[in-house]
Amino acid sequence: MEHKIGLIGCGTVGQGLLGILHDKKDHLRDRFGFEARIVAITDKIRGTLLVPEGIDIPAVLDLLGKGKNLSDYPKAAPGQTEPLDPLDMIEKTDAGIIAELTYTDITTGEPAASYIKKALRLGKHVVTSNKGPAALHYKEIREMARQNGLQFRIEGTVMSGTPVFHLVECGLAGNDVREVKGILNGTTNFILTKMETEGMDYGAALALAQKMGYAEADPTADVEGFDALAKIVILSNVLFGGTLKTSEVPCKGISAITKADVEAAKAAGFRYKLIAHAKKEDGVVKAIVSPQKLPLSDPLAGVMGAHNALTLETDLMGKVTIQGAGAGKTETGFSILSDILAIHRC
Repeated sequence: MEHKIGLIGCGTVGQGLLGILHDKKDHLRDRFGFEARIVAITDKIRGTLLVPEGIDIPAVLDLLGKGKNLSDYPKAAPGQTEPLDPLDMIEKTDAGIIAELTYTDITTGEPAASYIKKALRLGKHVVTSNKGPAALHYKEIREMARQNGLQFRIEGTVMSGTPVFHLVECGLAGNDVREVKGILNGTTNFILTKMETEGMDYGAALALAQKMGYAEADPTADVEGFDALAKIVILSNVLFGGTLKTSEVPCKGISAITKADVEAAKAAGFRYKLIAHAKKEDGVVKAIVSPQKLPLSDPLAGVMGAHNALTLETDLMGKVTIQGAGAGKTETGFSILSDILAIHRC
């Protein structure tokens, strides 16, 4: 079955998705009966491409890889590269699935939330890796999708391509998930790992993380716990049916942790990790983000470097821990593919 897909945003994640769709084209068709036709792309920086017959993915990737814009697409017919606001693109394209891949605004969730709502109103499924709408407007958007007989999928919002929601939905179907606890930010885990294993102080470890591309020039969202905060709110509201707001969750980052703190914990048989934790008790959902000293016997304590991990406590399977990449071009691109394939299967 062929699916027409439109992309809002074609930066790292969008290009990762396009690369996978091209490289895995034969495998996806033969194994799953799935074929993708990219019929629209709009990007604030790179421009717009609206091609109902389908976009030549290698040609687009070649353009973008050379720093060119979509307006340079060699096969474009007149009018197909005219700049379009995403809201207008959603209306003009006949795509049945919209992949919303724009930047995250964790304060308002905009403009992504408006893009998602319009797509659902117009009868289009939506997949996104954007934490803003998922953290701030999940219940409203999920209900809108349900009322319209559509799907709103967000696998890439928490652990990139490492499957959290697909695991709960399929692999752990029938289980009641009672509690989640995890390392949901690779930057802070990398910093804490370097502080312990190489004796770096916080400033040096942060500088290395920035040099290696794990941390932004302004690392506040990572090191003060705000990225992990958004993710645990998403997990709380999706898995437990909560209505938590980010402002209601206590949050503390790792910027105050010293080399001496890390060494003292190590000497006592513990290891510092930035932990996002949520549980449901007596119908009440509670969450917190904070640095914790974990015993080395805890599976999360063994997760080093920039990896993420999550432990889910269930009624039938006990504790189940998953570990994997929490970011990356291919990994997050895969998360979008996995959601599209879920729509295809349904």
